[in-house]
Amino acid sequence: MMVKPAVRKAILALMVSSLLGCSAFDNTHYAEQARQTEAKTSQQLLEQLLASSASGSQDILAQPVARLTDLINVPELQTFIKAALQNNPSLQQSVVALNMAYAQHGITSASRLPSVDASFSGSSTEDSDDSYTTDITVSWELDLWQKIADSSNAALKDIASSQASLQSAQDLVAANVMRSWLDISLQQQLVTIETQRLAVLENNQALIMARYRVGLGSLEDLDNANTSAASTRATLVSYHEQLAQSKRDLTLFTGQWTGKNLVADVSAQFPTVINPISSLGQQNLGRRPDVKAAFYNIEAESLRTDAAYKAMLPSISLSASLTDMAESPSDALLTGPLWSVLGQLSAPLFQGGKLKSQAELARLTTEQHYWVYQDTLLNAVNEVENTVGQEYSLAKQQQYLTEAQMSAQRSFVSYEEKYRQGLVDIFDLLTVQQQTYDIEAQLATTIYNRLVNRIDLGLALGLGVSA
Repeated sequence: MMVKPAVRKAILALMVSSLLGCSAFDNTHYAEQARQTEAKTSQQLLEQLLASSASGSQDILAQPVARLTDLINVPELQTFIKAALQNNPSLQQSVVALNMAYAQHGITSASRLPSVDASFSGSSTEDSDDSYTTDITVSWELDLWQKIADSSNAALKDIASSQASLQSAQDLVAANVMRSWLDISLQQQLVTIETQRLAVLENNQALIMARYRVGLGSLEDLDNANTSAASTRATLVSYHEQLAQSKRDLTLFTGQWTGKNLVADVSAQFPTVINPISSLGQQNLGRRPDVKAAFYNIEAESLRTDAAYKAMLPSISLSASLTDMAESPSDALLTGPLWSVLGQLSAPLFQGGKLKSQAELARLTTEQHYWVYQDTLLNAVNEVENTVGQEYSLAKQQQYLTEAQMSAQRSFVSYEEKYRQGLVDIFDLLTVQQQTYDIEAQLATTIYNRLVNRIDLGLALGLGVSA
């Protein structure tokens, strides 16, 4: 009795549904739920940030920001970023990882094509003629259930994940170069501040020594002045070394050590760093490379889970061969070959639960990557909120420190005049002087932290360098 094609298809569909129904539902659920969560979270976060920026933002430049490198427009800095993207060793490791993903896809995709094997053998036996055999075999497994296609598509998702990881590494390298550039400016400013402080303290030393020699000052005044000057000299030496280290760090990021000092002319004045909040309406968490990579990993493992369940289904393979035997090598080169064709249907019956366990492991791996994605998304939200909050906090700190600096400068001039008139002692003058320069250094550090935070905010919002 012939089985009608419609009935045969229904039976096959039932077999597939019984094995894959639960798996397909769960896998689709993980990927779709991750996509919906990201869209909802991005929308809520965007609305919250736009509301807060409209009510409390200060000093926001309304310039469009499309890439991370748009935040700082310094041509020489862009040259360093370009060199770092080409030569940074850590970044090159990510490039190799991407190439490995491409190679793995090639291995997986090869299973979808027929394979051709050729062999040539000869034998010699005593009291008999020599014999030579040539054989060419073509074999192909029919991808009836799209199992091989699922594995190949999973490898494509691995490539996409590796591409996102490479983009993340590129963004981080560029951000580190920008941070290092700003750090050099900060260290130069701190060196200038300490140099000015030391000059004032040395003038005080000379003044106190002159007064002491004529009997108008005390030994304690002289000791206090010497202590402050020596302490400042030690701090200045430390700042010089920190400046040298910052320059070495910038050279390190470029991946090109020359054994010489950095030749870049980094200005002591901080460059303008655009606030990424000005382009919040164009950003979403889905642009972040780490979020992309986590989502592609879910899709890849979902496809591998489907392939693992399909491994329990029957498989069909075809093979064809040409064989020729002769008494000489030339006659055995398929001059009169015999051909054969073989079709094979095989199905796993009992393997001790191995295939089922492999499918369950694949499903659990998909679930694990789903929770990794959730963790990555939550960390992304936290980074955005923290950096936006820091922008407003540091803006307020900068405002108050600027006011404090102006007051301290006026107080310093007043105390210096009073000391010359003998109305205050040297301890009061040194205290005011130290306070003035401490506030100036604190202000420079705060501005630096605010500019670096804008770079961090750009990374948190998914801004990156061009591919």
